[in-house]
Amino acid sequence: MPAIPPSPKVSAMQEWTRGDPSKAPARAPLARGGKLDAASLIVAYRAGIFPWYSAGEPVKWYCPDPRFVMRPSDFRLTDSLKKTMRKKGWSITFDQQFETVMRRCSEVPRRGQHGTWITEEMITAYCELHRLGIAHSVEVSWGGELVGGLYGVALGRLFHGESMFQLRTDASKVGYATIVARLAACGYVLIDCQMPTPHLASLGAFAVERTEFLEAVKRFRDQPPTGDAFAPIPTSNAT
Repeated sequence: MPAIPPSPKVSAMQEWTRGDPSKAPARAPLARGGKLDAASLIVAYRAGIFPWYSAGEPVKWYCPDPRFVMRPSDFRLTDSLKKTMRKKGWSITFDQQFETVMRRCSEVPRRGQHGTWITEEMITAYCELHRLGIAHSVEVSWGGELVGGLYGVALGRLFHGESMFQLRTDASKVGYATIVARLAACGYVLIDCQMPTPHLASLGAFAVERTEFLEAVKRFRDQPPTGDAFAPIPTSNAT
């Protein structure tokens, strides 16, 4: 089991005071405006809230109901995906190209989406979180070329997934399957998928009532994991 790195000291941070997340609109922002930086992001995630807005808009803070989540133990690792993951050529790394992964997530076209919600302000703020050891990335390469990845925020025994991309078929699934297995091995209890998507539903994600999600956040946000899910993969196991 990878050793646990020193935990970022976040429990003493101020609490969210801009509206009760348990009473937020189901699909509309709980709050608007304010500064977007590492400190505000930590406060928000510790309250079960995340930012989601477009360039030129004030920051919008959401806590939707229901909430889309996944238990690491519920991940559906199909025989087809197992076969794909066994192909030689894949290489998985963690926290080696965080900003690049964010930018690729912002650039990849998505069906039904015009533009991107991953603004320069957001990239700056999450890169700051990454330097603090709270935001993490998974990089998926094929033949030495970055072809997929994802990033998110780890607080306690919760992982809040933010976005993923792929430039090769199944690259994002390979990265997601890899990190889910590591999260499970290190005692993480829940992955916050935020909003429902058919892709995540096919992998085992499901909707829960917001009250249940917020109870889990309060219970597990300060509980340390049992290992470092983002430690480097030994070279012999990296492909």
